[in-house]
Amino acid sequence: MQRFRTLFAVTVGSLALAACAAGPNYHRPVASTAAEQPFIGGTSAAFTPDAPQGDWWRLYEDPILDGLVADALKANTDLRVALANIERARALVRESRSDLLPQTSISTGANYRRLPVQQTAPGIQREDWNIDAGLSVSYEVDLAGRVRRGIEAARGDAEAAHAAADVVRVAVVAETTRAYADASSAAERITVAERTVELLEKTATLTTKRFEAGRTSRLDVSRVGALLNQQRATIPPLRAQRDAALFRLAFLTGRAPAELPPSVGMRAATLRLERPIPVGDGRALLARRPDVREAERKLAAETARVGVATAELYPRITLGASVGSTGNSLGDMFGAGPLRWLAGPLLSWAFPNMEGGRARIAQAEASTKAALATFDGTVLRALQETETALSAYSHSIERQVALKQASDQAQIAANISRAQLREGRVDFLVVLDAERTLATADADLANADAQVAETQIALFRALGGGWQS
Repeated sequence: MQRFRTLFAVTVGSLALAACAAGPNYHRPVASTAAEQPFIGGTSAAFTPDAPQGDWWRLYEDPILDGLVADALKANTDLRVALANIERARALVRESRSDLLPQTSISTGANYRRLPVQQTAPGIQREDWNIDAGLSVSYEVDLAGRVRRGIEAARGDAEAAHAAADVVRVAVVAETTRAYADASSAAERITVAERTVELLEKTATLTTKRFEAGRTSRLDVSRVGALLNQQRATIPPLRAQRDAALFRLAFLTGRAPAELPPSVGMRAATLRLERPIPVGDGRALLARRPDVREAERKLAAETARVGVATAELYPRITLGASVGSTGNSLGDMFGAGPLRWLAGPLLSWAFPNMEGGRARIAQAEASTKAALATFDGTVLRALQETETALSAYSHSIERQVALKQASDQAQIAANISRAQLREGRVDFLVVLDAERTLATADADLANADAQVAETQIALFRALGGGWQS
């Protein structure tokens, strides 16, 4: 007994001194100093260095869009999957924490038995009931920190699941807004195309009257008719694009296409935001983007798993006790005679062959290196996506301004050509060319407006807003 006490005391003392918690302690990685600089593409007048707004879609001041985003955040199926993953991660944290508590088990059983003659004492019945019940309690002394590191890893996984859900929220908000913008811009382009068709119909009517009066040829009638039908042919694809965007909206908000409210498709103007967009800086971006936070939390979890694997190299001490009783009836079990009990520590140690444990440590360390590389890549991707979105948005605005000027000039040219045709100063080819140029300019401008809205939404998504609410 004295030897056992000495061995136990030496083991406990050495572990307490050598390993409060095995493995490396986690330190949050420091991002590159380049992330602290202002954005390269954020110097345009279209941007401000102010902190971005979390609920950025409200900048469009469209109540229907606000309602769609709220519906998507409640009912989107991808988001429901992400929330279920959070619940699972929380349950795993509770499971890992349970290892800090004593483990108890109750066992009981009853059987009717017949003993051999050789095993039957005089005066004891060979056939009788045998009832047994027992209670066992065990507690692992977490001297090496295996359980604590396991809790740390589970907590990191749970926080990563939270961040992953925020990533889905950002995507859901952006895709919902983009689908609504696509439907609205398609409706506006349909309006532009229909207006062009209406003008060409008037031109065709005038040309027909001039032909009937002998003032023009059948060739001019055919030419304007061909241009008119070409413009009519552009409308069905635009309507298909609008329907597809509305169907996407239904999916994103957890609805069947037929369940989408009619009011959603009533907007016929592209989403526009005239004010400068607040973009902040790189440091705020990395703190705000949930994918960066997810990668950082995964790195913390993998670091903790190195500690879990390292703790397996140390002896594991479990304190246990059990009490039980066996008898031929319930009354016999509660007497002092049949009662049994035991208590004591259990020492288990995979020694001297520790090659398997060291291999598991190497695996955990490799996973940590991979998680660190993933974190670094996520930081770089966040900066790259934001700079790309800033550049795309600023250049789309430049293109929009140029096409607006082109459209205005084409409108002036078309008006002049029509007037000169009525005065007989130009032939019909000049008018036809002016009409074709105006139709192309108006369509290009409508497409540019849609592209500006699309790059706006891509920029808001790159800035990482939308999960805060």
